[in-house]
Amino acid sequence: MRNTQSTQLLFELSRSGRRAALLPDLDPEVAAAGEDLPAEHCAASPPPLPELAEGDVIRHFTNLSTLNMSVDTHFYPLGSCTMKYNPKRNERLAALPGLADVHPLQTDESLQGMLRLLYDLQNMLAEISGLPAVSLQPAAGAHGELTALMVAHAYFAKRGEDRPVVLTADSAHGTNPASAAMAGFETKAVKSNADGLVDLEDLRSKLNDRVAVFMLTNPNTLGLFDHQICEITAAVHEAGGLVYLDGANMNAILGLSRPGDFGADMMHYNPHKTFSGPHGGGGPGAGPICVRDFLEPFLPSPTIEHDAEQDRYRLQYDRPESIGRVRSFFGNTGVLLRAYFYIRSYGGEGLRQVSEDAVLGANYLLSKVKHILDVPHGERCMHEFVASASRLKKEQGTSAMDIAKRILDYGFHAPTVYFPLVVDEAVMIEPTETESKETLDAFAEALFRVTEEAGDLIHEAPHSTRISRPNDVAAARKPIVKWTEGD
Repeated sequence: MRNTQSTQLLFELSRSGRRAALLPDLDPEVAAAGEDLPAEHCAASPPPLPELAEGDVIRHFTNLSTLNMSVDTHFYPLGSCTMKYNPKRNERLAALPGLADVHPLQTDESLQGMLRLLYDLQNMLAEISGLPAVSLQPAAGAHGELTALMVAHAYFAKRGEDRPVVLTADSAHGTNPASAAMAGFETKAVKSNADGLVDLEDLRSKLNDRVAVFMLTNPNTLGLFDHQICEITAAVHEAGGLVYLDGANMNAILGLSRPGDFGADMMHYNPHKTFSGPHGGGGPGAGPICVRDFLEPFLPSPTIEHDAEQDRYRLQYDRPESIGRVRSFFGNTGVLLRAYFYIRSYGGEGLRQVSEDAVLGANYLLSKVKHILDVPHGERCMHEFVASASRLKKEQGTSAMDIAKRILDYGFHAPTVYFPLVVDEAVMIEPTETESKETLDAFAEALFRVTEEAGDLIHEAPHSTRISRPNDVAAARKPIVKWTEGD
């Protein structure tokens, strides 16, 4: 029998007089002190909060949690998002009292351990990227993009160059043009060619002395490593511009290829996608950036520096050309700590193995999926690939959205759909390095079964979840519990 408590509101479970704890009467002196509070801050009666025993509260939220999918309970083949299982040891280490209890307003002298750890993290990120100067301040990947573009703007301003244009690849993440617009640039898209790579002819036609930066992802959002990358970066540099590498797909090239080596001048990391930071739920996040040495003076202030003579770490605020602070204190250290422990745990060879396994898993799954859905670009991929439900939609009316909804009934989270925009009815799949062959086989089998289905069975899916399609009124078969005033 279904546990109806899991679908009831706390107000519906409330019973007058129930308590999780019995508190002593208020001390008369404390009560008297409360009489001095302004009347507008005092309620005539307590707010109408639900009244429950502790067991009721625990069961309510535990039952609600079982309605959710998570990386700890299900396979998440979300292309572009890199939703991989993160080792719990990094959570435990980041929560150690000597790290979690540090206050950002402490003096440098009392923060030597934390500053050394973050300084070492900067050096590790610089080595992995091939770009020597690092800022840990940005609070998310898109924030890192914005920060790097502000650095580029300051660089060109000092040189007296007016370069108001940023070019973005048409297959890029939407944050690329958004970040450029927020930084005050005009954006123009560079087309992809028939192979899903940058169209060099279109790029060259748009390069001139007004272009500040070309933003691209490599491997790109189709899961393809652009073999023209050195030609691309050389063309941008010849025109006097800078190359920004969206580091969203670093999970594919750790220890295999460095953006600085193939010509990128700036990049950001997504620690939640690459280095074991929390993913989803609105944050907190981090988006550290790496840049070439000639851009270092413009990085956000303060930077973390090491005085080798005194063996002392400090926050350096004396940076006259800096764009200034972009984040309170020196970044979201809780997320950065997780990245530090992830990198230290794996080491150089381990990080390379991460990417090799991610690429192997993606190509294995591609080899099974290409017999079920068309894969327009390439027989091989890096960490992810993009299939298309376009033919299936024409033949039997099954869309990418139908596939995404129905696969939930088989116990898998949906892949990313309708992105990138350059593929019609896109189904973007990324298995990551943490999934087993058995899981990938089971997902491929489920995908095959889904594509064999038709009619209401697939158009009204999912059928096993609490809510079906809340954004599709016609298909919302199941009632949705709503809060109303007075509950």
